[in-house]
Amino acid sequence: MNHLRRKQARFMATLCRPSVSVPEHVITMEETLDLARSRHADHPQLPLVLRLISNTGVRTRHIVQPIEETLKHPGFEDRNKLYEAEAKARVPVVVQRALDDAELLTSDVDLIIYVSCTGFMMPSLTAWLINEMDFSTTTRQLPIAQLGCAAGGAAINRAHDFCTAYPEANVLIVACEFCSLCYQPTDVGVGSLLSNGLFGDGVAAAVVRGRGGTGVRLERNGSYLIPKTEDWISYDVRATGFHFLLDKRVPGTMEPLAPALQELAGNHGWDASDLDFYIIHAGGPRILDDLSKFLQVDPHAFRFSRATLTEYGNIASAVVLDALRRLFDEGGAEQRARGLLAGFGPGITAEMSLGRWQNTDEKT
Repeated sequence: MNHLRRKQARFMATLCRPSVSVPEHVITMEETLDLARSRHADHPQLPLVLRLISNTGVRTRHIVQPIEETLKHPGFEDRNKLYEAEAKARVPVVVQRALDDAELLTSDVDLIIYVSCTGFMMPSLTAWLINEMDFSTTTRQLPIAQLGCAAGGAAINRAHDFCTAYPEANVLIVACEFCSLCYQPTDVGVGSLLSNGLFGDGVAAAVVRGRGGTGVRLERNGSYLIPKTEDWISYDVRATGFHFLLDKRVPGTMEPLAPALQELAGNHGWDASDLDFYIIHAGGPRILDDLSKFLQVDPHAFRFSRATLTEYGNIASAVVLDALRRLFDEGGAEQRARGLLAGFGPGITAEMSLGRWQNTDEKT
């Protein structure tokens, strides 16, 4: 029996070091507040908007265009063309770096999972990547477009599932989010104005290896949807594109989600309040503050997620990959250290996974 367990352990999928890139154009918190004051001077709730934006803790965000261009709206068609052009310009270098970090070639990849909620392409960018970067023509494709910020966690979980079904397979995850291309100058609701100061742009990629690799050896995953909350985070799709809707109740969602995290860990024989590392989607500061409270975890445990929020803003599905990248940058974790990864998004949906830190040169 012990021999069987060891054999199974060798085939557990490992989430390797993510590669992350953010665009060169930067907007600061001060510039964001100044824009809100100048563009919405007559807004009856301007003081509330300014306070909410200030409380995000976002110091800088990176965007694909200069702010002067971002504030224009040439129409959804032009914006979507820009999304496609920017994705093709920025994704390949990030993908190549993720493959190099995982010590794999494009020919070693069996599935590409592409997640994005800020532009639309058909065929997916996966088809272009297969042709452009010489992946095998038998590479499977899984684009995920409608899970918003939760899609980063969903991609990790679906990669884990795939490697469970095909134990020696390798999966490439790509998250490409240009939230600035969803800016809507006519939307003046408090939630919309808050989002204008919260979201940023970024591209991330990571490999899940069926065998070998250094990183998080994935052991269990799960999903949870809070009933009757599907309209709390949503898109209103109009001729002008995606209009982001954000309910004021969203920041309070950790109270019902924390038990789901605890249950997943409990089913695995772990205590969600007593793990070695946490990689959490930072939708905003209260998400992290409340999760710290409800899980009874030291706020320092969420330092990677908070750093992403502070330096890049909410980069949607790419947040969890960037937060994990920061754990790698810190030197990783101890061999077999236990951790939790979680993405949150529309639904309200949580995509959660548990894993242990695995160094490729050490025996499990």
